[in-house]
Amino acid sequence: VLSLGTPGVGKTTLGKELASRAGMTYINVGDMAKEGELYEGFDEEYDCPILDEDRVIDELEDKMSEGGVIVDYHGCDFFPERWFHIVFVLRTENSFLYDRLESRGYKGKKLQDNIQCEIFQTLYEEAMVSYREEIVRQLPSNTPEDLERNLDQIMQWIEQWMKDNN
Repeated sequence: VLSLGTPGVGKTTLGKELASRAGMTYINVGDMAKEGELYEGFDEEYDCPILDEDRVIDELEDKMSEGGVIVDYHGCDFFPERWFHIVFVLRTENSFLYDRLESRGYKGKKLQDNIQCEIFQTLYEEAMVSYREEIVRQLPSNTPEDLERNLDQIMQWIEQWMKDNN
């Protein structure tokens, strides 16, 4: 399962809870990169490290081949297509997203670019190009009720997939 979206849409909250309910392994790619220092430089403009995508793939390969993994990241175009049976793109209304990002200390260009990324559905379009259209789903992620609905929907999908493939 791949959970992706703009920073602040609720990927981590959803991923951790989903892993707990489904008995799956949760991997936050940003945290994994930080722990393993899987970077190839630093972006001064956005004040953040630049991910070394090849090292991330190498780090994840064995875990992914075992299955039962929920991967959480904001991008997806560098992951092998074979890794995922379903891709969930979380979407948040700009008024909610702005407040969430501002409370994380995002400002200036970084804040504006992330809001624009959400407005223009950049990550949804990236997912549609990177994976088969029928496995990409958008989910609203504005309220706690959305979170519960999304968890229920994904759990139903996982249970159906397990029935169909075991």
